[in-house]
Amino acid sequence: MSFYDSLQQQTEDQRQYLMAAPIFARLFNGDICREDYVAFLAQAYQHVKHTVPLLMAVGARLSADKSWLLKAVAEYIDEEFGHEQWILDDIAATGYDSEKARLNVPNLATELLVAYAYDTVQRINPLGFFGMVQVLEGTSINMADAAASAIQTTLGLPDSAFHYLRSHGALDVEHVKLFQGLMDKVTDPEAQAQIVHSAQVFYQLYGNVFRSLAPEQGRALAL
Repeated sequence: MSFYDSLQQQTEDQRQYLMAAPIFARLFNGDICREDYVAFLAQAYQHVKHTVPLLMAVGARLSADKSWLLKAVAEYIDEEFGHEQWILDDIAATGYDSEKARLNVPNLATELLVAYAYDTVQRINPLGFFGMVQVLEGTSINMADAAASAIQTTLGLPDSAFHYLRSHGALDVEHVKLFQGLMDKVTDPEAQAQIVHSAQVFYQLYGNVFRSLAPEQGRALAL
């Protein structure tokens, strides 16, 4: 079994925990309001704005024997640059205050997700960041386009309110192919174990981000 396939297998329980967040069932049952979507976007902004800085930290901390990953890290940085602005633009397109969202304090669950990412990269092993890639991109490719369609159908929002979800879903198809190839080149058992452990934790932390969402958070961003 390839390491990528093993990673999928070893994180299945945690993936199910994420997908069991109640907001997903509500979303696909049409039981969602505009404030729910804005609350999601606001928390997405609070962690997506750290993606490029985290990737830069990963590149700076790779050991000489892992330098072959630098090109992939650089490609990720190029692809991910500016995505947080997409989210702010989507918030504005829904009729809410993107500047309030930019200045807002993240939910505790979001703050812990970001803190764990930095701690993993800076203190433990930079390759652990790929556990976060596994979670965020794997979730996007499976959910982003379907979620955008369900939200738009229910709420009647314009296409301009879905730049982040729709673009992220399309981009991550290629990102997951890149990620699979990279993971299958990781042969060090210690690095593999760290990536698996990090992915398991990130699935739980990201699941908690979705569990922390509430429409009141969206209403707080009203113009």
